[in-house]
Amino acid sequence: MKLIQTQHAPAAIGPYSQAVVAGSMLFTSGQIPLRADGTLVEGDIVVQTRQVFDNLRAVIEAAGGTVAQVVKTTVFLKDLQDFAAMNGVYEAAFGSHRPARSAVQVARLPRDVLIEIEAIVLLS
Repeated sequence: MKLIQTQHAPAAIGPYSQAVVAGSMLFTSGQIPLRADGTLVEGDIVVQTRQVFDNLRAVIEAAGGTVAQVVKTTVFLKDLQDFAAMNGVYEAAFGSHRPARSAVQVARLPRDVLIEIEAIVLLS
């Protein structure tokens, strides 16, 4: 296994890695809307989702991958009422690529953010 660390995404805020490569698979930790310097992005679900994708992209690229190689995502939402707005940003981030996805509403997320997304990536 290889641990992935990049300064272009927020550092882990606990005892975990930003991502782990196992064989040809990359498993990202859940990304929340923190800037690389660790400050929280304030704003609605659209603003927060954009930051989450910036973080995911940075972690995936640090491992040598691209978002076009994402196999599956899990989206954790504070409120499923935000699904449509999140989905617009999600679609823009992936373009024509359509990875498998689960989306669930959760009781609470770290730092009381609106969204967290994790990804599984097949590296070439």
